[in-house]
Amino acid sequence: MADEMLPSSQRKQDERASRINNLPKSYQSPISTSERTILDAPIQELVEDVQKSIKSPVDVLRAYGKAAVKAQEATNCVTEIMFPDAETWIQDGSVNLKGPLAGIPVSLKDSIVVGGFDASVGYSSKCFKPHAKDGAMVRLLKDAGAVPFVKTALPITLLSFESTNDVWGRCKNPHNNKYSPGGSTGGEGALLAFGGSRIGIGSDVAGSVRAPAHFSGCFSLRCSTGRWPKYGVDTSMPGQEGIPSVFSPMTRTLSDLVYFTRSLIQCKPWTYDQSVHPLAWRQNNYDDFKEKKRLRVGVLRTDGVVDPSPACARALQTTVDALKQQGHDVFDLSLPTAPYAPLDALTIAAQLLNAEGTRTYSRFFSSGETNDAGAAQLTFWMRLPSPLRWLYVKYVRYIRRDAVWARLLESFHEKSAYENWQLVYQRESFKNFWFDWWNGVNGDGKGEMDVMITPPNATPAVPHDGMKDAVSSCGYTFLFNLLDYTCGIIPVTKVDAAKDALPKDFVVNANGVAKGAYKHYDATKMAGLPVAVQVVGRRLEEEKVLAVMERVEQALKDSGSVYDLLQVP
Repeated sequence: MADEMLPSSQRKQDERASRINNLPKSYQSPISTSERTILDAPIQELVEDVQKSIKSPVDVLRAYGKAAVKAQEATNCVTEIMFPDAETWIQDGSVNLKGPLAGIPVSLKDSIVVGGFDASVGYSSKCFKPHAKDGAMVRLLKDAGAVPFVKTALPITLLSFESTNDVWGRCKNPHNNKYSPGGSTGGEGALLAFGGSRIGIGSDVAGSVRAPAHFSGCFSLRCSTGRWPKYGVDTSMPGQEGIPSVFSPMTRTLSDLVYFTRSLIQCKPWTYDQSVHPLAWRQNNYDDFKEKKRLRVGVLRTDGVVDPSPACARALQTTVDALKQQGHDVFDLSLPTAPYAPLDALTIAAQLLNAEGTRTYSRFFSSGETNDAGAAQLTFWMRLPSPLRWLYVKYVRYIRRDAVWARLLESFHEKSAYENWQLVYQRESFKNFWFDWWNGVNGDGKGEMDVMITPPNATPAVPHDGMKDAVSSCGYTFLFNLLDYTCGIIPVTKVDAAKDALPKDFVVNANGVAKGAYKHYDATKMAGLPVAVQVVGRRLEEEKVLAVMERVEQALKDSGSVYDLLQVP
């Protein structure tokens, strides 16, 4: 963070503080018993109560407004406060209280456009430039009956598993304020895990709704491109389509994730956004996997670049054991080798995402504005003069004998149009190979593989500024952005200082990516941080993935592994 805050950043924080301090009295009293009942209720139940006039949508909003303020005080997760405006939207008919999300407050990543408010994306240059009207995402939400009520923290550049910028400050993990809540949708992760919201919407280009769910302890679904609206937002990288960013839901509970996803798709998002496929909610697909007696689940134990830490390996094994106890067919996977291994995916995806040499997100910086610790490393390598990069890569490859890190480093440079085309070709070839690979797994005579389960990341949450070292440790999520697969996150357990300590004979993978990831792994310091598992389906398999996630959660509960959510104090 900058030692002296830029004037626009200070004004923005002062504006937020003023909005909170000047909230109506209805938001300043303690949370009542009836409001706690609202906070504990599943959204489907709240919708029914609002539609039957058993509960007032304004009362629901006020309960969550109070909880969001508490979350802000604890974690600095909130950017724009919209409670008074939200009450007006409810009262003037802007929100459809007959819709499937009637009266449900929804939190939004700061980059989502709401009329009358900034979408700063953490840049001071974007402050005090309120948008004239709602974007497509917000129009869809209001027509469904949802009430946008707060916007949430993210990292400047949007390329980090942290959520810090000079405009809004540092967002903190609700379980341990020395750690990141994740990114780039970290404010949503913190707010949902704390209990200040039940539904949020974020975006994911390399794991940005999955890392926060894993780091903070909530649920998320990375939708495939074309299943969920993408317009009506601002971004740090307009025009970047090498690895498309996908807006996707995050929730406090899995039942809310299923209900919300189904409800929004049933509202025909393709009539709001031309990029959405006219693909209706397929209830039969969902029902098939809710009822299938024996699921076939492949297990990805490691991506071969960074082996999972003991905490993440334990969460994965806990899930494997729970599924086996239910009689499901759970088996370890042998993943494709080069040139179609996860390392190849990481190399291709990293180049596509930064093909223009980080010039686009850099042009929004004001003089003296602080970059994200991880993104700053990317920019450094991208702008390193070619002769110096060549020499350093040779040193890493032949002196340090680190072929993995050398391969990534030598690719960190701005690409020509010709080079970019070659990368797109590699991306499409990679997708095609994995399509055939999955079909091959299905062709072993034992039935189709329904889903894979994997760690969401090699480690639990990183400490603040830890992405400086762990910037490239995102392979467990980034792989599936390249493939455009549907992925869900389920919190499983929390770090245990004794169970998850590194064994004395533990050897970190001998490459710079792994060493950077493990630099901050300390089970004692991390004790109590959430640890999740990732459920992976194929492209456009949202219904199946959600159904299997419910089966996984039930299997964990039946085995005695129950994840305890934080409760609003």
